[in-house]
Amino acid sequence: MSKRVVVFDYGFGNVRSAERALAHAGADVEITADFDEAMNAHGLLVPGVGAFAACMRGLTEARGDWIIGRRLSGGRPVMGICVGMQVLFSRGVEHGVETAGCDEWPGTVEPLHAPVVPHMGWNTVKAPQDSALFAGLDAEARYYFVHSYAVRTWELEPAEHLRAPQVTWSHHGEPFVAAVENGPLWATQFHPEKSGEAGARLLRNWLETL
Repeated sequence: MSKRVVVFDYGFGNVRSAERALAHAGADVEITADFDEAMNAHGLLVPGVGAFAACMRGLTEARGDWIIGRRLSGGRPVMGICVGMQVLFSRGVEHGVETAGCDEWPGTVEPLHAPVVPHMGWNTVKAPQDSALFAGLDAEARYYFVHSYAVRTWELEPAEHLRAPQVTWSHHGEPFVAAVENGPLWATQFHPEKSGEAGARLLRNWLETL
């Protein structure tokens, strides 16, 4: 039986390309902001493009922040992509203005310090050896990034009784968080739906956990 995934449609994200990629990976996909559909799907995918503050405002207006929190409190999988990952952190700082995020992880989304910004194009990542998200993927596999802001330090301290989050890094001018696996909450800074076969395999890996 295929897994039912909702691509959360709150006005900020490449929902159609995410829908196509998930369907190609074998999911039964619906694009919606309907509360019940988003709560009851096997998986919720939160896309995001543009500015942190605008995305967070749109997400809040659609009650997406509340839906994410409720799903996670019940151990129900959520995956964020690009700014959909960034809004999961405590705050974002753009042009000197700080905006509160969903606060699922501590940390600040800040301007990326690099000779060329935005970071646009293909890049490699360094994933933990036992990563489930990157299982079966070559260490030299490349993923498609488009961003000017990033989380440059991982701040969540591991709890003694819980499995430590799996944090994947990439580098553009400086190291930054490229992906996180933390119980039912996974996220990528890059766009798996634009990352060819490597991205397709990564989405299949997520679907297998639902």
